[in-house]
Amino acid sequence: MKGISKNKRNNILFGILLGFAIIGVCTVFLFIGRTTVDFVETMLSPKIVRTAPEISKQFIDPNEYSRPGIKLEKVKGIVVHYTANPGTSAQQNHDYFAGLAISHETKASSHYIIGLDGEIIQCIPRDEQAYASNNRNSDTISIECCHFDDTGEFYVQTYDSLVHLVAWLEGKYGLDEEAVIRHYDVNGKICPKYFVDHPEEWDRFLEDVKLYIEEYGTREPAEKSKEEE
Repeated sequence: MKGISKNKRNNILFGILLGFAIIGVCTVFLFIGRTTVDFVETMLSPKIVRTAPEISKQFIDPNEYSRPGIKLEKVKGIVVHYTANPGTSAQQNHDYFAGLAISHETKASSHYIIGLDGEIIQCIPRDEQAYASNNRNSDTISIECCHFDDTGEFYVQTYDSLVHLVAWLEGKYGLDEEAVIRHYDVNGKICPKYFVDHPEEWDRFLEDVKLYIEEYGTREPAEKSKEEE
């Protein structure tokens, strides 16, 4: 029996090497193509603020008057309020909400309260409804802001924390500035008073949120992590 000739062996070897070369080239092109697509998608995606402000989580115990425990299935907006209690702190307003479980005075609460020094207290988990925004309780996150006098104007510390919190929540839920509203926009209540009396200041606030996102936001994908609401 004759063996395989040298030329035939060389042809077989060449064919094998050519096959590996073609596979390698295709793999490189597929990788480059996928990388290019990922890069383009990243550059076209909106910037997101991924760093939350410092938040003290002091969840109110479940009760009928301030933490009903009703699930908030999908967040479609953020509602800004003012406390209407001049000079009171975030802690005092939190304790008032918590005390409604005993006083039964009314039904009221908020997901977040921002204090006079910019401190933030979270009263209600974000996946539950708060009693804050009337017919928008079912699909919005509520933020109460403390103020120093009857004008309802916020200290700069309160304002800055509000800008950061809203910017972060927008990214958290894929919202834009049209989803950020005043309590006034829900039912006509003069709340937050300063932003109702001075609509140009509300427009400035929304612009400041956009500028914050532009400066501190990123298009890089976030690392997956389990986070308590």
